[in-house]
Amino acid sequence: MLKTLNLSIAVLKMFTKEKPIWGGRELAMAMNMNHTNLYRILETFENNGFITKDPVTKKYSLGIALWEIGMNMYDSLNIDQLCMPVLEKLKDVTGETAIFTVLNGLEALTLLKAEPVNKVKFTVSRGSRSPLYVGASYRSMLAFLNEEQIAKVIDEPLTAYTNNTMTDANEIRAELEKIRACGYALSNSEYSVDVLALAMPIFNSEDQVVASITVSGPIYRFTEQRVPEVLEPLKEARNEIEGIIRRYHLNFN
Repeated sequence: MLKTLNLSIAVLKMFTKEKPIWGGRELAMAMNMNHTNLYRILETFENNGFITKDPVTKKYSLGIALWEIGMNMYDSLNIDQLCMPVLEKLKDVTGETAIFTVLNGLEALTLLKAEPVNKVKFTVSRGSRSPLYVGASYRSMLAFLNEEQIAKVIDEPLTAYTNNTMTDANEIRAELEKIRACGYALSNSEYSVDVLALAMPIFNSEDQVVASITVSGPIYRFTEQRVPEVLEPLKEARNEIEGIIRRYHLNFN
């Protein structure tokens, strides 16, 4: 029975984005499978809505029941369960706070964080909102918005949170060019005094920026000399979370 179940699962996996429709004989040949056994499996799937058979062409494609199961899984997705292990690993490797921030309209929303056990560390509240022009976490997303969106954010009087906060639109635009060129953003004491932040943007399956991932810590420990050392694990974490977002088509707006 287990062998039949494994075979049935293998049949379902043959229906891919590249090859969503199969004829019965064609599928049997592709799987090097006995025709009779395959048709029994296809008939069972068809009776339960997992496979549908075109009445004219007699070819098979995936059925509505699989879509319903997929939607149930999608509705139960927990962003914490999916992404927190990645942040925890990044925190452990770097010894600094790892932050997952999402783009929400023209603001940044802190969604997840993993903090080290160090007594002195950078901390941020989950659910807090921030402007996109200030700091690496947020500017790494701003850099990949269109010009109209960027103008809405920076072509108005901007608040200086520290002495290092960039508030000049031309200066910010020049910084955005650097971010687009190198793929990451770096800020020093711009949003919080004595805090260094290194961030990378995250894109969805349509190559639209939707989030960022950041390593942040006190400048006495997380110095600019450590940036090359932290870039690689940050990039790995970014790729992992980007893969999750693309795989499950997650949307935060």
